[in-house]
Amino acid sequence: MIASVRGTVLSLAPGSAVVEVGGVGLDVQCVPAALAGLRVGQAATLATSLVVREDSLTLFGFDRPETRDLFVVLQSVTGIGPRIAQAVLAVLEPDDLRSAVAREDLTALTRVPGIGRKGAARIVLELSGKLGPPVATVAPDGMPSAAVAPDWEGQVHTGLVGLGWSSRDADGAVESIRPLAVEQLAAGQLNVGALLRAALQRLSRG
Repeated sequence: MIASVRGTVLSLAPGSAVVEVGGVGLDVQCVPAALAGLRVGQAATLATSLVVREDSLTLFGFDRPETRDLFVVLQSVTGIGPRIAQAVLAVLEPDDLRSAVAREDLTALTRVPGIGRKGAARIVLELSGKLGPPVATVAPDGMPSAAVAPDWEGQVHTGLVGLGWSSRDADGAVESIRPLAVEQLAAGQLNVGALLRAALQRLSRG
């Protein structure tokens, strides 16, 4: 397995990035949290998982090894392939996923595009006891870690389009969460992942 890649970001697109490693440009399918930390022309390190199929080799990228490991575990669930596993981790932070499984919170799991009540129940059943308890991620200064980036609108929009929503739907969702972003900015705790999850919740409610 290709466990990680490190190199210069050549380009970014909705849901993916091209990272140059040893003169080769690798197309990496990334969750929004990973994309939020990437900048074209800058060096980046991504935890990765290579999914091998008869007709394709697809490299998935994550902001940290913990998320990649959950991506692999999710695919052990009946009916969950790499795309759905990626969608789960785009909507739910690792601790949120652990909490949802531990508390049998089907509502939280059905926020993920492509997962209904039966799929959520299957995740809870098959992953019960396998994910461990939630472990809060804490930054060196003692504050909860957050994906901080000034271009939150573009990153949330890109994340939504990458998850299959239309550009028009993404525009509306971004506008609907603007007050939340303003609150986070005022508190100095802009969290793109939290904003993306809020936007997905708005879209799922129609």
